[in-house]
Amino acid sequence: MCRLVKMSIAEEAFQKRINNGEKIEPKDWMPDAYRETLIRQIGQHAHSEIVGQLPESNWITRAPTLERKMNLLAKVQDEAGHGLYLYCAAETLGISRDELFKLLHTGEMKYSSIFNYPTLTWADIGAIGWLVDGAAIMNQVPLQRTSYGPYARAMVRICKEESFHQRQGFQIMLSMARGTKEQKFMAQDALNRFWYPALMMFGPPDKNSVHSEQSMAWKIKMNTNDELRQKFVDEIAPQADFLNLKIPDEKLFFNEESEHYEYSEPDWEEFRDVIAGNGPCNKERLQARQTAWDEGAWVREGMLAHAEKQIIEAAE
Repeated sequence: MCRLVKMSIAEEAFQKRINNGEKIEPKDWMPDAYRETLIRQIGQHAHSEIVGQLPESNWITRAPTLERKMNLLAKVQDEAGHGLYLYCAAETLGISRDELFKLLHTGEMKYSSIFNYPTLTWADIGAIGWLVDGAAIMNQVPLQRTSYGPYARAMVRICKEESFHQRQGFQIMLSMARGTKEQKFMAQDALNRFWYPALMMFGPPDKNSVHSEQSMAWKIKMNTNDELRQKFVDEIAPQADFLNLKIPDEKLFFNEESEHYEYSEPDWEEFRDVIAGNGPCNKERLQARQTAWDEGAWVREGMLAHAEKQIIEAAE
């Protein structure tokens, strides 16, 4: 865990603004470490939205009905939009989009580990909406109050759309859980495979978190990893009961004294292994992004040329 260091006069004034609940804007003075922390967090968040399209887009052509196909297509488009909002927020910190993608493609900047798992059945699309978007909402709603203005404002629209995505996912799970024996089996199997990866989305335990203490002091993060993970379990466990699906944790139970569910920790060795690039789909995901970047070069070049032409014409 990091230790907060002695601050300069400028840093003390900056921290006072944070403590007073003021928003920090792009032209305001900020410590280099604050800027770097934001670039890391917003960049990884943006990459997660873009890479997160891949497991779901795989099912657009195989959705069971036209309505499901349309809903999934709209959702994938939403995720692309979320990525763009976040890349724009990151760019206000002085890093270019080209630099952000280079960091992604070289593995220097990460994305959420959950997207390195495969989507094997249609029920997985329901599980992603219900669990993965549910975890994302738990993480992101507090970020509407984060200290950096462009990030906080981007989160407002993103959270509204993610809430809709979670409801879609839950509805898919409900339909399958109440469907045929085979459909219920698929729903339970999806829950079994995505439960622990969803818990990992909140990051390592607080005792092992490198960045949380300083990020909390700067109000870049509003809650600790463990607080958010507990809140997620408390919300999802009753929903699983309603679906008549069993969370794959024999130790899960509601503690009436604490008024919280107690649960088993994920396999943190698996988490570290996936983050290191050794998950089931890491190489496939990064290759897909690299290919998209390379094949889209002509589009970016054309748009830049058009923008430069407009600037020249406006100056004449």
